[in-house]
Amino acid sequence: MPRTLGYSVLDVFAERPLEGNALAVFHDACGLSDDEMQRIARETNLSETTFIFPSDAEKEQREGVRVRIFTTQEELPFAGHPTLGTATWLYLNHPTLRGAEMITLRLNVGRITVRFDQCDEGDVGVRATMTQKDPVFGATHDRAEVARAIGLNADDLSVEYLPQTVSTGVPFCIVLLRSVEVSQRLQLVQQEAQVWTARNDAQFFYCIAPLAQEAGGADWHARMQFYSGEDPATGSAAGCCIAWLVKTGLVSSGREVLIEQGIEMQRPSRIGVRATLEGERVHSVEVSGRTISVAEGRFFLP
Repeated sequence: MPRTLGYSVLDVFAERPLEGNALAVFHDACGLSDDEMQRIARETNLSETTFIFPSDAEKEQREGVRVRIFTTQEELPFAGHPTLGTATWLYLNHPTLRGAEMITLRLNVGRITVRFDQCDEGDVGVRATMTQKDPVFGATHDRAEVARAIGLNADDLSVEYLPQTVSTGVPFCIVLLRSVEVSQRLQLVQQEAQVWTARNDAQFFYCIAPLAQEAGGADWHARMQFYSGEDPATGSAAGCCIAWLVKTGLVSSGREVLIEQGIEMQRPSRIGVRATLEGERVHSVEVSGRTISVAEGRFFLP
């Protein structure tokens, strides 16, 4: 008889169903090998797939729920939308953590806690906030070299702020573009990008551009192209981004701003971010958004 694996699909950083970044969550991955999880992640073909390893309720309350995160290519120590989405699935379905004010996940990067907002009647989905690890600021990078790596010209990038690597678990090169128009014609050639990342301290690029201030609108526009495609919303990169924005003074310490992503691929996402600067230290990196359940199913394995 085949093994039957239950899973759910949730749209993360979405304001309505079929937007944001889709995530597959496998409810019970006990007994799966690393190879099987990687192959399942390729089968779902989403930006990330997560696997929950249930244990006894007391341990999960005390230490957190064990979760592993896979892209179609590799396992990640941390990622934003899988953390928020998996915690939300637990909030909605876990036998003892259902409806909890906070849920902690035990990821490869360590423990990450997600805090849930009070839902109002008629709300779509669940809004929650994760607190990421304190950022580590890496190297700043040559503007012309980064521009070549991402398929742009040097004058497409900000002349005031150099690209810089920042990590809250996964290292991203934060690249400030001159305008949204530049962002809209971004088209990474992955072979060139991977040659650059192999020689430097960043794993991926996160390209941002300022937006005109409009009531109720986003403050920053972002894109993250990787592997052979594009990510509709990248919560880990958004945490790195707000840490960098606060460190450079482009955003005030403690102020919440809104990042839009996924616009060009018709998967609009909205990511709320804030961070605190004290002296030279950036901490309390918070990333928030709405998660909506959209599908459930079963996998059959030998």
